[in-house]
Amino acid sequence: MSDNTNNNRMFTIWQTAAAITVGAQIEKTEGADGPVLDVAHLTKSFGTKTILDDLSFHIKSGEIFGLLGPNGAGKTTMIRIILDIIKSDNGSVKMFGKLFDEAFKERIGYLPEERGLYQKITVFECLKYFANLKNLKNPGDRIDFWLGKVGLIDHKKSRVSELSKGMQQKIQLVAAFIHDPDILILDEPFSGLDPVNTKIVKDIMLDLKRDGKTIILSTHQMDQAERMCDRILMINHGKKVLYGTLDQIKADYRESPVMVVEYEGDLKSIDGVTGMEDYGRYAELGLEMGTDPQDVLKNLMESVKLRRFEMKSPSLNEIFIEVVNDA
Repeated sequence: MSDNTNNNRMFTIWQTAAAITVGAQIEKTEGADGPVLDVAHLTKSFGTKTILDDLSFHIKSGEIFGLLGPNGAGKTTMIRIILDIIKSDNGSVKMFGKLFDEAFKERIGYLPEERGLYQKITVFECLKYFANLKNLKNPGDRIDFWLGKVGLIDHKKSRVSELSKGMQQKIQLVAAFIHDPDILILDEPFSGLDPVNTKIVKDIMLDLKRDGKTIILSTHQMDQAERMCDRILMINHGKKVLYGTLDQIKADYRESPVMVVEYEGDLKSIDGVTGMEDYGRYAELGLEMGTDPQDVLKNLMESVKLRRFEMKSPSLNEIFIEVVNDA
């Protein structure tokens, strides 16, 4: 596939998400007393393969909502239905208390899974293009503001092709923020970012939340989802498998205690341990129900030198693995 063909395909997705009904005015108070997004009984199949199976959930205004699941779970299909890029077979999507309307698209910022930036134009020209899609006039100040926020103001006149993968990822994020949307749908926003830039993007997202924005975060980085999200939805094979706050979800898995140890030596199998994630000097041990942690510690001390140990609730990453493996 040629670069031009690929770019055109990428921008079809961007332009669809950015479509505007010119002159449409929507009161910001719409849906203030209800969920900002309400998805009911969503079903979608391609041929004989069911991608989404009677999926229902809602998202509250001003929250960071985690949309999680393994590859092929149906997350991207659901996002494209929410954005009216593709149609569902059954079910409904309400935004701001109403069935989806083209005019809503100017209130949405979207970072798609499939990336695409014109490589031969400057960073400023690229962002101006996306701002114009959102009907922003004279967006220069906003472009400068966001480039400053992500640390790329000095690259304003650079060609996109001259930027690293991480820099280009930040430009695409700025394109999603540029028009001050009410809802941000971010598909893998931390992809390609080093720890410093991951923190920059995380801080921007939290600032947007404080400003009352609603953020839908689709990611495979469970640690980020666990720290940032107010609630999560996890889907697998198109079905809802986890839904609620992290406290609610972890309460359901507290019956599966986890012991964390730092050690020196050769860690071997231990009675009462059902699962072990061993990293060489650090390990997470899943304990059988009814197992006394003191017995596990005694067995450990016979084979390794312990530097630290603690009991903890399963992490979101551990819950994710357990749910997917049990499916």
